[in-house]
Amino acid sequence: MENGKDGTVGTLPPQRMPTWSKGMNSGEPTMRPSRVLAKLRTGQVVTSCKINLADPRAVEIAALSGFDCVWLDMEHVPNTLHDIENQIRAAQIYDCDAIVRVTRGSYSDLIHPLEMNAAGIMVPHVLSAEDARQVARQARFHPIGRRAVDGGNADGAYCKIPLAAYMAHANENRLVIVQIEDPEPLAELEKIASIEGIDMLLFGPCDFSHGLGVPGQMDHPKVVEARRRVVEAARSHGKFAGTVGSVDTYRALVEMGFQFINIAADVTSLGQSFQGILSSLQ
Repeated sequence: MENGKDGTVGTLPPQRMPTWSKGMNSGEPTMRPSRVLAKLRTGQVVTSCKINLADPRAVEIAALSGFDCVWLDMEHVPNTLHDIENQIRAAQIYDCDAIVRVTRGSYSDLIHPLEMNAAGIMVPHVLSAEDARQVARQARFHPIGRRAVDGGNADGAYCKIPLAAYMAHANENRLVIVQIEDPEPLAELEKIASIEGIDMLLFGPCDFSHGLGVPGQMDHPKVVEARRRVVEAARSHGKFAGTVGSVDTYRALVEMGFQFINIAADVTSLGQSFQGILSSLQ
């Protein structure tokens, strides 16, 4: 709901209404479809905003601004599962996807965000084809993988969705993203891209440059070449290519073939806004 200029309470703009809720209201629970996958599968480009802050209001602001998804982080940010759960809920209010970058550990680290009804997971530092195969095995249900089955959480509408429908929809409409952000996986890039159950290869230029021994040199020839190879491998195997960018690099990345681009972050946006305000006073 939103307040009108006359003080009355109105409804959200139609494009921000959660269309998936119709099935729930009719007494036929369904899993929320992924907005990101829907756009990717029709050839559109997805915009993402990385959220470091734990407060779900940061997610709401990004979603209201029009981002297709928020990238929630558990690799570098000390957010708890409870924090992430509330952020996922905040995103869904405005039909915005939440994709969670997980920690590397047990299989539970991969499936907890999915069971909290995240639209997908992002797995950092995938170093080999075998590593990627294990991700798919742990994050996908039969017949693709061996993800542990529950269904009694938010993604399964707390056991209100029949098991077969729940498992099929989860396999079809949840993203599994592997990050290519080290030199090592380049040797098996084609194999990684061919693995069933992996939807996207996401290139991480900062860690990749670090791995090369040229930290921060995003335009180093070897970083540029790796960026190109990720796109080519993904597209040749029917997968999507993602990366991080900015307003300045967005068009060039789209022209390269990237369909998922993280172009903003809450902490940098806040910092730039605050600095801009103070600079304008000088």
